[in-house]
Amino acid sequence: MVAELVTERSRSVTEVPVFEPPNPRTLEPPNPLSMLYDNHGRKINYVRLAVTDRCNLRCFYCMPEEGITYVDKHDLLSYEEMTRLVQLLVDMGIDKVRITGGEPFVRRDMMDFLRHISQIPGLRQINITTNGTTTAPLVPELKAIGIKSVNLSMDTLDPDRFFEITRRNVFKEVMNTFHALLEHGITTKINAVVMDGKNIDDLIPMAELTKNHPVSVRFIEEMPFNGEGSHYPVLNWDHRRILEHLRGAFPNLEKLPDPPNSTSYNYQIPGFKGDIGIIAAYTRTFCGTCNRIRITPQGGLKTCLYDSGVFNVRDLMREGASNEQIRDTFLVALGNRAKDGWEAEKNRNFGLPVTESMSTIGG
Repeated sequence: MVAELVTERSRSVTEVPVFEPPNPRTLEPPNPLSMLYDNHGRKINYVRLAVTDRCNLRCFYCMPEEGITYVDKHDLLSYEEMTRLVQLLVDMGIDKVRITGGEPFVRRDMMDFLRHISQIPGLRQINITTNGTTTAPLVPELKAIGIKSVNLSMDTLDPDRFFEITRRNVFKEVMNTFHALLEHGITTKINAVVMDGKNIDDLIPMAELTKNHPVSVRFIEEMPFNGEGSHYPVLNWDHRRILEHLRGAFPNLEKLPDPPNSTSYNYQIPGFKGDIGIIAAYTRTFCGTCNRIRITPQGGLKTCLYDSGVFNVRDLMREGASNEQIRDTFLVALGNRAKDGWEAEKNRNFGLPVTESMSTIGG
C-alpha cells in the first residue's frame, strides 16, 4: 500500500534532484529464455490490457463531446482470446496486468473474466483503472478476487467542475466508489489530469485529500489523446509547474524514493497519511525504465503509448497462429522497440500528429 512506498524519506527537499530523468537503475542483463526484454535491455513484466473502447463519460481530455465511433463487438478481443493472451504473456515473464478501457466495467461479464485470469499461475498482480461510475457495488467482489490496486480517474472534487470536465452528472457515484475502496482496504490511487483553465483550482484540495486518507493522488500532464489532437499549442502545466504550484501551498513537501519503474515522481506532505505523485506523461522523462506494453481493445500491441501500433495479436490468433508463433512475434516487436516516447511518436504514421482517443488505446 501507500505506506510501503514511504518507508524511507529524503532528509530534506534540497538534497533530492527535482525531475531529472531517472537513470536506468533497474536494467538487468537480458535472459530471453525466462523473461521479456527489449532491445534496450529493459525487462518487460507489465501489460496494460484495454478490454473495451467504450466509456460512459465524455471527458474533455479523452474524447470529443459527441464521443467516438466505437468498433464492432466482433472486432474486440473476446474474453477467450484475452485469457489466452494473458496466459501466454505470463509464461513469458509478465507478472502484472492492468485492466483498462475505455471504462472496463461497461463491458458485460467483466467480473467473470477477472475471476478467470486471477487463477492463472504466475500472475502476481491484477490492477484496474476505472472511472468509478458503476464500480462501487463491485468492490467487495474485487477484494475477494484479489485485486491489489485500483486507479480511480477523478480530476476534481467539485461536482460542478466534474460535470464540466466529464459532461456527465455522476460525481456522487464516483465518490461512492472512492469510499468503498478505502473501506475494503484496496490500495487506491487517484488519477487527475491537469488541464489549463479547467481544474487548476482543484490541485490543492486534491493534495489535501491525502491528509486523512491513505491514498496516492497523482497529477498527470495532459496528453494529446483526446480524439482531436492537443488542446493547447504548448503544455502550460508541465511537471515542473505542477510541483511549483504544490510547493506554494505546501512548502515542506518532501521528496519520497521512487519505486523501480515508477512513472511518477513521489512526494508527501509531512503528517499526511497518503502521498502525491506527479507524472510527466507528455514530457516523458521516465522512458528509461519503462517495463510495460499495451494491448488495445482490438488486439493491437503498443510497445509505447506514443507509437501507432506494432502488430495485431487478435489477427494472429484468428488466423490460427500457435502460441510459439505469437511468442516469437512479441520477441521480434520488443527487439525493435523505440528508446523513448519521443522516438516512438516521431516514427508513427510517417510523423502524422496524434489524434486518437485514449479510450481506443487503453487509459
